[in-house]
Amino acid sequence: MYRKISFLLLFVMLLPLTTLHAQESIKVASTTATLDSGLLDYLLPIFKKSTGIDVTVTAVSNSAALELGQQGKVDAVLTHDRDLEILLVDEGYFIDREEIMYSDYVILGPKNDPAELQNSTVPLDAFKKIRASKANFISRGDNSETNMRENRIWASTGAMPGRIDSWYLPANLGMTETINLAMEKKAYTIADRATWLSLKASKNNDFTILLEGDPSLFNQYGVMIVNPRNHRHVNYQSAMNFVIWLSSPAGQDTIGAFRDKGGNILFTPNAR
Repeated sequence: MYRKISFLLLFVMLLPLTTLHAQESIKVASTTATLDSGLLDYLLPIFKKSTGIDVTVTAVSNSAALELGQQGKVDAVLTHDRDLEILLVDEGYFIDREEIMYSDYVILGPKNDPAELQNSTVPLDAFKKIRASKANFISRGDNSETNMRENRIWASTGAMPGRIDSWYLPANLGMTETINLAMEKKAYTIADRATWLSLKASKNNDFTILLEGDPSLFNQYGVMIVNPRNHRHVNYQSAMNFVIWLSSPAGQDTIGAFRDKGGNILFTPNAR
């Protein structure tokens, strides 16, 4: 990875300065978690100071971000569905994918924990208890990667909740709004840790993490460039600088330095 980055950096350094500054902005589609957590507000000014490149972000669900990239409406995407990302690279929609950081999912609920999830060690058992107790559960319901991860857990219990299950409430909302609704309804939900921690810092409530740490909740993030062969207007050079910087020691240190008000790491850098 670093050998490739070194070659690319050398290539960039050899370009005329007029080329580097001819296009100083890129459009990036990313997930709501990277924006709601505050990561991009922290990271992008540092990137711009280092490179002179301005980044305009569209924060949407994971599937919507990938769709914007496939349609050529952005120059790069920052998403968290490793298998789908690799498939889309293989199919020619994206190029130069790099893994840059990870977070994880957590199962949240009221501290009085009516379904007794605190005694569970894996998401499968937790979801079975929610179903058996008919405790309220708020789903994002928006076809995001978080929603897809949730659906896979429900499927592993033997059946997906349906319309007849009054305790199961699809919200069709982003992560922050879904968590807020779960708090209001005193319901369970699944969320990415980064959004929860950033939201928790501004709340005084009886909501908490009830299950965490299972390998199935691991959440890898990758960045990749929209294939300019499909969309000739893509600002490949500046997008490549974005990928290089995020993968470099400077970018990785910046990601690792981002914390919530309690000093918790929200995203762990892991570029290779």
